[in-house]
Amino acid sequence: CEILSSLPLQMSLYFNVYFFPFWWLITVAILYLKYPVLSDYYKFILVTIMILVSLTELIRLYLGYVGNLLEKVPELAGFWLLTLLPQLPIILFLLFNEGLKIHSLERAVHVVFAAFLSFQVVAAFFTLKRMVNTLATRFRLTEFHRLEEQRPGPG
Repeated sequence: CEILSSLPLQMSLYFNVYFFPFWWLITVAILYLKYPVLSDYYKFILVTIMILVSLTELIRLYLGYVGNLLEKVPELAGFWLLTLLPQLPIILFLLFNEGLKIHSLERAVHVVFAAFLSFQVVAAFFTLKRMVNTLATRFRLTEFHRLEEQRPGPG
């Protein structure tokens, strides 16, 4: 029985669990400091982003742990999609939108978080690919053995 879990992905998830509260505290502290000088629509956007990222990150990390360690394809696929679609574009928006009056410390933590997300997208993709191929092969072999048992014997 081959182990399909990805050690690099699991290590990345492990470190991400400890980095996310640090990222959240830095981002909220800097948002508190620059909130008075932001325009109204950026205030709304940043508060919405913080709520969305916080909720999505908790779900995403849980799905990543379960999907990778227990070798469950649907959970790992959900993790991959949550990483690729809402999280990565949001962090890139926070990193590159100059209208947000980005602080250097804020830029540094966003770069690290974007690096985590980028690595996890790639690692989860290859892990998913390997898991799906192995599970499909196991299914085909099981079906083949079931058909061999049902086949009538000679004579």
